[in-house]
Amino acid sequence: MADLLLLGALIAVVGLLFWLTAGSDDDDNGGGLMQPLAPQPALVPVRVQRR
Repeated sequence: MADLLLLGALIAVVGLLFWLTAGSDDDDNGGGLMQPLAPQPALVPVRVQRR
């Protein structure tokens, strides 16, 4: 019985490590919520009158 529990714990730890090392959707690796190719706001020069 202890062998079965140890095997289950080992599988759970390996699965957790794999899940944590897998990329998430918000790390700019394409897809997901972040759109790296989305247009960025541009800075427009504004003239000011100096006295």
